[in-house]
Amino acid sequence: QGERYLVAMLGQKANWVRNLRADNHGVLVRGRREEVRLVEEESDKRAAILRRYLELAPGARPFFTIDRRAPLDDFERIVDQYPVFRVA
Repeated sequence: QGERYLVAMLGQKANWVRNLRADNHGVLVRGRREEVRLVEEESDKRAAILRRYLELAPGARPFFTIDRRAPLDDFERIVDQYPVFRVA
Protein backbone atom coordinates (compact mmCIF):
# COMPACT_ATOMS: atom_id res chain seq x y z
CA GLN A 1 0.00 0.00 0.00
CA GLY A 2 2.83 2.35 -0.82
CA GLU A 3 4.78 1.87 2.41
CA ARG A 4 8.23 0.29 2.68
CA TYR A 5 9.32 -1.90 5.56
CA LEU A 6 12.39 -3.70 6.85
CA VAL A 7 11.83 -7.00 8.63
CA ALA A 8 14.37 -8.62 10.95
CA MET A 9 14.23 -12.19 9.70
CA LEU A 10 16.76 -13.19 12.39
CA GLY A 11 14.57 -11.77 15.12
CA GLN A 12 14.98 -9.48 18.09
CA LYS A 13 18.67 -10.13 18.69
CA ALA A 14 19.95 -9.15 15.25
CA ASN A 15 22.74 -6.59 15.65
CA TRP A 16 21.20 -4.19 13.15
CA VAL A 17 17.96 -4.19 15.17
CA ARG A 18 19.84 -3.25 18.34
CA ASN A 19 21.74 -0.51 16.51
CA LEU A 20 18.57 0.83 14.94
CA ARG A 21 16.75 0.96 18.26
CA ALA A 22 19.62 3.03 19.62
CA ASP A 23 19.49 5.46 16.66
CA ASN A 24 16.53 5.32 14.28
CA HIS A 25 18.50 6.53 11.26
CA GLY A 26 19.93 4.24 8.65
CA VAL A 27 21.20 3.98 5.14
CA LEU A 28 19.55 1.74 2.59
CA VAL A 29 21.75 0.58 -0.25
CA ARG A 30 19.99 -1.17 -3.08
CA GLY A 31 21.25 0.15 -6.36
CA ARG A 32 21.67 3.59 -4.80
CA ARG A 33 22.39 4.99 -1.37
CA GLU A 34 19.40 6.44 0.49
CA GLU A 35 19.51 7.94 3.98
CA VAL A 36 16.29 7.17 5.79
CA ARG A 37 14.58 7.33 9.15
CA LEU A 38 13.19 4.01 10.34
CA VAL A 39 10.26 3.78 12.74
CA GLU A 40 9.48 0.56 14.57
CA GLU A 41 6.06 -0.66 13.50
CA GLU A 42 3.93 -1.59 16.48
CA SER A 43 0.49 -1.45 14.91
CA ASP A 44 -1.91 -4.27 14.16
CA LYS A 45 -0.56 -4.30 10.57
CA ARG A 46 2.52 -6.31 11.56
CA ALA A 47 1.01 -9.74 10.91
CA ALA A 48 -0.02 -8.76 7.39
CA ILE A 49 3.40 -7.20 6.79
CA LEU A 50 5.15 -10.40 7.87
CA ARG A 51 2.96 -12.53 5.63
CA ARG A 52 3.62 -10.25 2.65
CA TYR A 53 7.33 -10.27 3.46
CA LEU A 54 7.43 -14.06 3.23
CA GLU A 55 5.66 -13.88 -0.14
CA LEU A 56 8.33 -11.52 -1.48
CA ALA A 57 11.47 -12.82 0.25
CA PRO A 58 11.92 -16.56 -0.31
CA GLY A 59 15.36 -16.46 1.33
CA ALA A 60 13.74 -15.44 4.63
CA ARG A 61 11.31 -18.36 4.77
CA PRO A 62 13.66 -20.83 6.54
CA PHE A 63 13.98 -18.36 9.45
CA PHE A 64 10.24 -18.33 10.16
CA THR A 65 8.38 -20.97 12.13
CA ILE A 66 5.28 -20.83 9.92
CA ASP A 67 4.51 -21.21 6.24
CA ARG A 68 3.99 -18.14 4.07
CA ARG A 69 0.48 -19.37 3.24
CA ALA A 70 -0.53 -19.69 6.91
CA PRO A 71 -3.64 -17.83 8.07
CA LEU A 72 -3.17 -14.31 9.38
CA ASP A 73 -3.99 -15.54 12.91
CA ASP A 74 -0.82 -17.66 12.83
CA PHE A 75 1.22 -14.60 11.95
CA GLU A 76 -0.41 -12.71 14.84
CA ARG A 77 1.13 -15.26 17.21
CA ILE A 78 4.69 -14.58 16.02
CA VAL A 79 4.74 -10.79 15.49
CA ASP A 80 6.73 -10.17 18.66
CA GLN A 81 9.55 -12.43 17.43
CA TYR A 82 10.29 -10.47 14.22
CA PRO A 83 10.75 -6.69 14.47
CA VAL A 84 9.29 -4.61 11.63
CA PHE A 85 10.46 -1.09 10.77
CA ARG A 86 8.68 1.35 8.47
CA VAL A 87 10.84 3.47 6.19
CA ALA A 88 9.75 7.04 6.95
